[in-house]
Amino acid sequence: MTNARTSPPRAMRATRQRAAISALLDRLEDFRSAQEIHEELRRNGEGIGLTTVYRTLQALADSGEIDMLRTSSGEAVYRRCESADHHHHLVCRRCGAAAEIEGPAVETWAQRVADEHGFTDLSHTVEIFGLCRACSPPVSA
Repeated sequence: MTNARTSPPRAMRATRQRAAISALLDRLEDFRSAQEIHEELRRNGEGIGLTTVYRTLQALADSGEIDMLRTSSGEAVYRRCESADHHHHLVCRRCGAAAEIEGPAVETWAQRVADEHGFTDLSHTVEIFGLCRACSPPVSA
């Protein structure tokens, strides 16, 4: 996947707020909304505004430092992923648990469809939502 940008991303200033948000993201395993991140920061004693959290998360996502995806309800959620390489996610609709996955079949399909229609310089995101093992109802025999 490539990101088409017309100008390089601006360098982010190193601020106390950015450091607090980044440190929290380092500790979180699942995707969280800006509101959830803001609430956690406040519980940890950080005096930081929700607007600052939104702006910082967007800047971190724009720079590629964190991943952002939209839930099935359209809400933006964020997390720092283990892989900096192109990948996709399986996300639990109930608890928010997420797994990073590679999708070579998706990559092949996207390239084939683009070639068929004369498209170049591709980018895409694929997020798969469902219920994780812990949230799924037991399967009866």
